[in-house]
Amino acid sequence: MKSYRLVKTYFLEKLHLVIIGIICLISVDMIQLFIPRIIKRAVDDLTAFQADTRSLLTYALFIIAAAICIGILRYFWRRCLIGTSRRIEEGLRNRLFSHIQTLSASYFDKTKTGDLMAHATNDIANVRMATGMGIVAATDAVFLGTAAVGFMCYINVRLTIFALIPMPLIAFCAKYFSKRMHKMYRRVQGAFADMTEVVRERFSGIRIVKAYNLEEDSERRMEESSKYCIRQNLALVRITGSFFPLMILFTNLSLAAVVFLGGRQTITTDITSGDFVAFINYLNLMTWPMMALGWVTNLIQRGAASLDRIDKILKTQPEIKQPEKAVSDMPEEGGIRFENVSYSYESGSSPALSRICFEIAKGQTLGIVGPPGSGKTTLLNLLPRLYDVEEGAIQIGGTDIRSMKLEDLRDRISFVAQEPFLFSGTVRDNLLFGNPGADEEKLVEAAEMAVFHDEIRELPNGYQTIVGEKGVILSGGQKQRLALARAFIRESSVLLLDDPVSQVDMDTGSAIIDTIRSLEGHKTIFIASHRLSALRHADRILVMEKGMIRNSGTHEQLMEGDDYYSRTFRLQEMEEAKNAF
Repeated sequence: MKSYRLVKTYFLEKLHLVIIGIICLISVDMIQLFIPRIIKRAVDDLTAFQADTRSLLTYALFIIAAAICIGILRYFWRRCLIGTSRRIEEGLRNRLFSHIQTLSASYFDKTKTGDLMAHATNDIANVRMATGMGIVAATDAVFLGTAAVGFMCYINVRLTIFALIPMPLIAFCAKYFSKRMHKMYRRVQGAFADMTEVVRERFSGIRIVKAYNLEEDSERRMEESSKYCIRQNLALVRITGSFFPLMILFTNLSLAAVVFLGGRQTITTDITSGDFVAFINYLNLMTWPMMALGWVTNLIQRGAASLDRIDKILKTQPEIKQPEKAVSDMPEEGGIRFENVSYSYESGSSPALSRICFEIAKGQTLGIVGPPGSGKTTLLNLLPRLYDVEEGAIQIGGTDIRSMKLEDLRDRISFVAQEPFLFSGTVRDNLLFGNPGADEEKLVEAAEMAVFHDEIRELPNGYQTIVGEKGVILSGGQKQRLALARAFIRESSVLLLDDPVSQVDMDTGSAIIDTIRSLEGHKTIFIASHRLSALRHADRILVMEKGMIRNSGTHEQLMEGDDYYSRTFRLQEMEEAKNAF
């Protein structure tokens, strides 16, 4: 229940609506409580042979008026209370989304997307139901139930005591089942998250599934996940399926006692026929509070389980945090220095980088080469603080990047990842992610720099062409060039390129390298690449192996002094010459 503090702010924000809604709800309950009194009068008049057409019409009109008032007031309490629950849903979802965006890249390395999707959909919906209909059910259970007991006591205290004998059993069952329901709801929601991840992953990789004829395997995985989810739901149903029938059973036990004892009192004229009918009506009104007691327990436990899961995420702190006292005077654009930098992705694992030391001056180009797994991508990821160094320091202009605001640091950097990611909007939208305020001229210029403008014009709708999820309508080389154009349009002083020409042909790659060379002196450029011809112009080249720098120097120096670099370069040179013919 401590997790319900998460929705406290939203309740206070809409407190006036909550109060109005509860007043309307209580008013509806009060009107419902007076309808049996009208029926009592009508039945007493009928049994005393004192009723006439006029009096019966009067009673009927009173009931119609009550029904109209109930309808109007019910609209307002639904508008206020259910509307507030929707505001809570909106606020909590936005808060969850905003918080998730602050978490470090390492969090997403360990957390399934399907689990996060389940939090943002199913769990939030459970909270909405608990804070909307949960309030309604709780109010009715308390007010309508208590008031109905009061009216029943007014008719006959002894009969009321007999009718309430099952109530302690209801309280005991509610306490017994609530703990078990809370535990099972958490399991059910976890199973739903796992199933969501299976669906998301298979649909995202549908082309691979089809290419490898894995449809049956996907169906099997989905069937296994679905069956597990069903098993957890059935285990929950065994609990709720016992709880709700017990509520009905206890209600009917009360009704049986009232019919037997109340009928005898009516025969002996201890109560009138109208009182007997009114008493049964009040007992029927109590059926909903008794059901509401079970339902509110159900809703609260489901909502509490969901809030626990959401609260766990909200309590997760990003590993990469803003500095407590960020530097106020940002350093002038200076050189970049790595000083004894080490990093491991997991505690106790082999370091991805170990004691990396180098310095590059402002406006220079640094090339990074090495076999797969040598630490090239990790090195690039550390500069914008997607991951944080474990040992050592990275400095820009003599200032440790950990003392800079993340926004200020990342505003200086344009980054093209090894696997370019595109959003599902248009080509234009994806370009403008790099610089939302760019005009048409800059847009076209960036596309031309990436050798992509002419191909964009040939697309069905040019720059307004929808690229689809992850740029599905584009080839690998087109996606890579669009990601490059997105980086070129960004006004930044540092350019990080992770294998920027790996998916394009030689001629296009050469044109892109010429573009990158034209930026020398204006931007500090880091290029990690397996294609060594893309790096021969760099001011300095690092040769990496197993997370360490095994050699460094210019292209000419490495051709003479590094066997790996010279051998790889010559092999690639021969391959390029062969492909040229």
